[in-house]
Amino acid sequence: MLDTKGNRITYFGHSTFSLTTPSGHTALIDPWVTTNPMCPAALKDVERLNVIFLTHAHGDHLGDLLALAKQHKPKIVAIFETYLWLASKGFEKETSPMGKGGSQSVGEFQVTMTHAFHSNSIDDNGVMVYGGEPAGYVIRMPGGFTIYHAGDTALFGDMKLIGELYKPELALLPIGDRFTMGPREAAHAIRLLGVKHVIPMHYATFPFLTGTVDDLRNETGDIAGLRIHALKPGESL
Repeated sequence: MLDTKGNRITYFGHSTFSLTTPSGHTALIDPWVTTNPMCPAALKDVERLNVIFLTHAHGDHLGDLLALAKQHKPKIVAIFETYLWLASKGFEKETSPMGKGGSQSVGEFQVTMTHAFHSNSIDDNGVMVYGGEPAGYVIRMPGGFTIYHAGDTALFGDMKLIGELYKPELALLPIGDRFTMGPREAAHAIRLLGVKHVIPMHYATFPFLTGTVDDLRNETGDIAGLRIHALKPGESL
C-alpha cells in the first residue's frame, strides 16, 4: 500500500502530472494540457496552479506553460538557461531557476534537480533556442512523501545514487522507447532506484512510442513487491 500522506498525484497523459497537497497547493509537472491528445477534457481547464516544474522545454513538455503562467502567476522551476528564455518572455520574477544537484523550497514543495540524458531546445516561433540541459526532479511533499519524476531520459547508472540519497517512494518513469527509455531499460532503472511503486509515463501518445505497460510488467516480474500503477489519463493516486 502506498501512503501518499494525503497528497494526490493525477495523470494528465504523456509526462504531465498534477501534484496536490492536503491544503490544496497545486503543482504541474511538464504542463502540456490543452493540445495533449491524451489529456481528458475535464482536466484541460486548470483552476488553480501554484507551481510549475519543467523538466525540459520540448513542445510536449513546455506545452501550455506560458499561457498558464500568465493566467495563474505560479512559481516556475526550470534549469538556468530555460529560465533566461522565460525571463525574456516576461516571467523573470515568477521563475525560480536551479541547477542539477541543487535543492530549493517552492511553496509547499521541496525539490532537488537531478540529471537526465536527453536533449533540450525551445521552439520560439520557429527559431530553435538552446534551453540548457534536460533534468529530472525529486519532489518532497508535505508529510515527507517523496516522488521522482525522471523526465525524458535514457537509463543511467547514477539512478542508484538517486535511490540511495533521496529514497523516493514513487517513481514516474518513461517507457515509450525511441526517444527515452523503453520497458527493458525502465525495468533496470527500477532496480537501481530500489522503488516499489512506479507510474509509467511517456508512452502511447504517438504511434512511434511503442513501449507498453505489459512489456514493463514482463521485464519486472522478478522484482518482489513491485506495484506498477498504470494510471489512465484523469486517474489519481
